[in-house]
Parts: sequence; C-alpha cells; structure tokens
Amino acid sequence: MTASGAFGNVKEATDLVDISKLGAVVPKTITRAPRQGNAPPRTVETTAGLLNAIGLDNDGLDSFLTSKLPYYQSLPCPVVISFAGENADDYVSMAQSLENACKQDGGSIVAFEMNISCPNVAHGTDFGKDPALCEKLVSSVRNAISMPLFVKLTPNVSDITVIAKAAQNGGADAVCLINTVLGMAIDWKNRRPRLGNRMGGLSGPAIKPIALRMVYQVAHAVTIPVIGIGGIETIDDAMEFLVAGATAFEVGTANFYRPTATMEIVDALPAALDVLGANSVKEIIGSCQ
Repeated sequence: MTASGAFGNVKEATDLVDISKLGAVVPKTITRAPRQGNAPPRTVETTAGLLNAIGLDNDGLDSFLTSKLPYYQSLPCPVVISFAGENADDYVSMAQSLENACKQDGGSIVAFEMNISCPNVAHGTDFGKDPALCEKLVSSVRNAISMPLFVKLTPNVSDITVIAKAAQNGGADAVCLINTVLGMAIDWKNRRPRLGNRMGGLSGPAIKPIALRMVYQVAHAVTIPVIGIGGIETIDDAMEFLVAGATAFEVGTANFYRPTATMEIVDALPAALDVLGANSVKEIIGSCQ
C-alpha cells in the first residue's frame, strides 16, 4: 500500500507506478473544512529522514466528494480513504458522509483510515494518546458506518499497545502504525527552527527501528490486522515488517526520492518468499521467534 500524504492524489504517480499491482493506495488525509496547512518551510531533510509540518493541507470534504472521489472510485486498485476530524462529532459525520457517497457507487473504495495521529495540527493526536478517548471515538465511528475502519496510530505515546487495544475494543477492523515521530531541526547559525511550525513529524528510514518494534509489540497485543508503516523502502524492509507481525505495509517517504519503490518491492516479493520456503505472504506473517 502507499501511505497517506506521501503519494499525493495518486494521479501524479500513475506515469511512474502501475497502481493496478498495488494492494491499495491511501490518498492524502482529508478534513471537513479546507485547510491551508502550516506556514513554510514545511519540510526539512534530515539524516536518513524527512521532517514535515504540512498541517493537513487539503481542499476539504465537499471538494473531495465532488472533484476527487469519482476519480478514486475509478482506479484499478483498492483505495483506502484517510480522514481526520477536529472533534468526535467531526469524525462521525465525515465517516457517514464518506460512506453515503461510496454506497452510491463505491467502485474501488474498500475502507477508511481514520487519522488520529497527525502531530502537525492542533489536537491532532488527542484521540491517539488517550486510550479511553480512542476507544470511545472508534466505537462512535464504528457504530455510524458499516465499511471497514482502519485506525492510524501515533508513536508519540508511552505504550502503543494500550492504544491499539483501545482501538480494537472500539471496533477497529485494523490498526495502522506508525505515523510520524515528533521531531525538530534547528538552524543554529540563525538560531531559529528550520520548520515554520517549529516542530514536525519525522519519517523515513530513520524511524524504521521504532516502527518495527511497535508493530511487533502490537501484533502480539491485538487480534485484528496490523498495517506496518515507517521507513520501508526495500523488499528487506517489507519482509521485516511482515515477519514482525504486519499483515500489510504502507510505503511513504520513499515515494519522494524513489517513486518506483513500491513496484520494486512488489516485483521482489515472490523471490523473497522463496528464500523462506513460503508459498504466500500469509505463511510468514508474525513468524519472528
């Protein structure tokens, strides 16, 4: 799968990637009202990673439903719609609006990814840090819609398994982890932060060990599927996540510097399974001893 925010609106990548070969694409997160995002600079390259403080820049739900959803419904691969709200009512009403639009002609839309883990907006991680709030929110959204619901978790917590269990108890069909790790870059000569938002989310290879550890922990703590995210750029990375317990994985930052990364991983997967003497991905999921 492609990770939300790192594959644009999909159209930009179709000349480079055969999306029909992907398990799914996850377009950029949408919010109810249009958002301009944070003040620039919004991205800073770091050692083995990328700091971003985009701030969920998007045209809002209404524009998405009229101008983007028809395109996603026509794609030759499954599509998971990512959405975020400012409060519980926002999440519920957005989920209902999205499902109602998809019921008319769902097409390729197969699930929703509820983003409760963006560190670059006010209150963006509130529901992802408090297990009680997380469970209550997931339960409210779960009771409001019938389509599969994934919940994207933040690593900026003391124990991610507690949050994952809360999401499962609330009725999540899968958990996605991890979102970016809160970080900072400073221009010491000018004595000022390099990001306009001061702090941002770190992604890329630098966070892979953190993501891998959390996927392993959560896979042993819940019974629902775990979708691994964080620093995946090669077949070796992907295999590590699968063996750690991920049922699927999303490629994010690698799309920026090697847009063909997803295709390279898909093409290399059969040979990697042969190395383990496995006939399918399912055989190796969570096989790390």
